[in-house]
Amino acid sequence: MPPGAPIVPVTALRARGRPAASPSKLVDAVGRRVTYLRVSVTDRCNQRCTYCMPPEGIEHVSHAEILSFEETEAIVREFAALGVDTVRVTGGEPLVRKDVVSLFAGLAAVETATRDRLTVALSTNAERLSDHADALVQAGVRRFNVSLDSLDPARYRRVTRRGDLDRVRAGIAAVAGRTGVVVKTNTVAISGFNDDELHRIARFAWGLGAIPRFIETMPMHAGRLFVPGRLMAAAEIRERIAADLGARVVPTDAKDVPGSGPARYFDVVGGRGRVLGRIGIISPMTENFCAACNRVRLDSRGRLHGCLAADRTVDLRTALRRGGSAGLRAAIAE
Repeated sequence: MPPGAPIVPVTALRARGRPAASPSKLVDAVGRRVTYLRVSVTDRCNQRCTYCMPPEGIEHVSHAEILSFEETEAIVREFAALGVDTVRVTGGEPLVRKDVVSLFAGLAAVETATRDRLTVALSTNAERLSDHADALVQAGVRRFNVSLDSLDPARYRRVTRRGDLDRVRAGIAAVAGRTGVVVKTNTVAISGFNDDELHRIARFAWGLGAIPRFIETMPMHAGRLFVPGRLMAAAEIRERIAADLGARVVPTDAKDVPGSGPARYFDVVGGRGRVLGRIGIISPMTENFCAACNRVRLDSRGRLHGCLAADRTVDLRTALRRGGSAGLRAAIAE
């Protein structure tokens, strides 16, 4: 969402003379419905990806500042009652947090405003995924997004500073192909580093029944970047994949791709019109998706972010701890 755009209940928009469909929905100040909540459960990670943090790492917050699982579930329930139907658990790396599977089970039991079950997704680097795959699926996780920036062990180690590619591949294989489970790989495309293997990553994902996605990353840390090369624009990503596969990359409406995230999907079409597979492109920089944004983000300390590019946050943790459900609802309205 654009910097400073608050989340406003539909009833408040009515007071401004704007049309609204239901008082049980969240609509922002420019009329976009919020249906997707990203929830960070930890700021810790077992990797140190070069595009995510500087070499010296980051300063972690204390355990007392982190939302408890009970608090996280209470906040998610409130959002579900207001029209959110998808929650994605992120980190850091979510699977480094102790007993995190119990949180997934609680979230999967949450009922949305339409009396459906909340869709629960996980973003992970997959190093610990094979250890938890059965438990996560049994707990109700149906969507897995896995970071995969290289299929070369030395490159993978270089970009993650400590990652184990064999364990990552085992983690992907442990969840891919299961009935009702959707797996997507996420690759930050970096010219001069992994641009020569984007097509191989695509074929690897297709071979497992997963959907490969390629990302333009946003400059974080006061605009600094810590990548071993130049970030690629969305058009350049598509052109490189098409050239290396001897194919065309054409837009698709992708109504059969589960998910409500920011990716735009394309079919990769080879000779005689044969579709080799589908790819997603996430392009916050050159082909931004702000107009269709439907998500907000809750960090591990309970601060609600309207947009990663905006500094303004709302403290839901303090609102919940001091004011209970009523305080939480008021803070969300703010």
